[in-house]
Amino acid sequence: MRDGTVLSADVYFADPAGTPATTLLARTPYNKNTLEARKPALGYAAKGYNFVWMDVRGRGDSGGEFIPYRNEAEDGFDSIEWIARQPWSDGRIVTWGGSYLGYIQWMTALLHPPHLAAMIVYVTTSDLLEDYPTGQYIPLELCWYRYVDGRVVQYIDDTDWEEIASHLPVISLDERAGFHSQSWRTGLAHPVSDTEFWNPVRYQERIAEVTVPVLHITGWYDDAQRGTMVNFSRLTSSTTAANIRDNQWLIVGPWGHYCFDETPQQLGRVDFGATAAVDLPAWERQWLAAVLEDDAKPPRVRMFVMGRNQWREEHEWPLARTEWTPFLLASNGSANSRHGDGRLCRADTPRPGGTHDRFTYDPADPAPFISDSETHHQIGGPDDYSEIENRADILVYTTEPLDQDLEVTGPVRLILYATSSAVDTDFTAKLLDVHPDGLARRLCDGMIRARFRLGYREPPTLLKPGAMSRYEIDLWSTSHVFLADHCIRLEISSSAFPKYDRNLNTGADLATGTEMLSAHNTVWHDADHPSQLILPEVPHSYGPSTHS
Repeated sequence: MRDGTVLSADVYFADPAGTPATTLLARTPYNKNTLEARKPALGYAAKGYNFVWMDVRGRGDSGGEFIPYRNEAEDGFDSIEWIARQPWSDGRIVTWGGSYLGYIQWMTALLHPPHLAAMIVYVTTSDLLEDYPTGQYIPLELCWYRYVDGRVVQYIDDTDWEEIASHLPVISLDERAGFHSQSWRTGLAHPVSDTEFWNPVRYQERIAEVTVPVLHITGWYDDAQRGTMVNFSRLTSSTTAANIRDNQWLIVGPWGHYCFDETPQQLGRVDFGATAAVDLPAWERQWLAAVLEDDAKPPRVRMFVMGRNQWREEHEWPLARTEWTPFLLASNGSANSRHGDGRLCRADTPRPGGTHDRFTYDPADPAPFISDSETHHQIGGPDDYSEIENRADILVYTTEPLDQDLEVTGPVRLILYATSSAVDTDFTAKLLDVHPDGLARRLCDGMIRARFRLGYREPPTLLKPGAMSRYEIDLWSTSHVFLADHCIRLEISSSAFPKYDRNLNTGADLATGTEMLSAHNTVWHDADHPSQLILPEVPHSYGPSTHS
């Protein structure tokens, strides 16, 4: 590297004799010398590409100190240019990988390495602290900091991370888990508004500077899905230069975060059918041939429509034919639990005459969020929330059974009018498909922290107890057909633990606070405060455009 640090790399040759070839580069903090790493490397080598796996600075066999995200841009640049100078390189380098490996591709691309030819980016988070808008690391991120503690990956599967997440204060969760992470503590010590600290590891505001072709890949249940969808949308917006817009491709399947390793047809208890398990490496190579060799271009967007369980090709995201349909929240004042009277109604249909619903949020007894028992592997999936919806601190709004199929494809958001007895609290929201047998299957969800309701670029602003506030909650994106006789459901609460840390409702410092207060929260849905779920409805007239 430019400072003399030596990073360790394994090179898989397409031709043992060293004939120059295009090279893929993957830089990892998780150990380059594994069966999981060998699989894509050997696959690409067999198809005529070199593949380089590299341990990032301070991890595995590489020298230096590992400080998450902080050295990756410059090290990525230097690694690409080192490959370009080797006799076995044809001068074209393609970066590859997901999650941390994807994030650092964007950081590197902003420096414009001359020999960077293209990027294959899986399951990349948005800028740090953006996907989970709590203003700090979510508790389960501690799993990752433990996993990359030291120079080699740590065994973490027998740790009760949910119990650890209950510890206060949040800044000492590492100590509760039996180790010390300076990176965890340093990040929590710097508020999200500290631009001097965070801007060097943010990329999204500058993403339109990246001019090389990009293949974006994620899953509807990827717990970092939002980053991929935001990146693709920004790079294909009308304000982006045409040469950049035309260089973006997107694949979204019914998968979780680990789709870069496998694309199973089943996630949790839901079987999406045989077509869900696709040959992603083959799609990658088809795309590479198109952008590097000028072969026939693949579809701009390949996406899996759940419910119908079919792949479909599209030209853009979000879809140009989307009808942004409001579903109004309504009740007679008792939407608490799935046994209450909460309703979701189209604007042109009669609805109950109540004006609001109340619930009490107690941080000592938060509403649970269902996740894999090994929570570092996947935060949430197509889980059944029917039992959890028995709680009185969850407001439940449901449509009547549908008389025909209804497709929802695109970003989902909630406009919420609410008051609270507290100076700070959270509002969480979840979209679900309710089956005729009562199964309530999660599709997507989101949250907002009241002190950040004006956005991170503004100073945190506490609530005036009892004062009305308008919130806009991003529930991320989905593509799902609600079948006839199914119901659309919205849950609203003030916690989803342990996915999000608990708001203690006191307005105290998020990282160091320990005192808890209950918040009495009210959701309003009268004429002056029309709380509504905005669904991206796709008209039936277009019909399915499917392929295997």
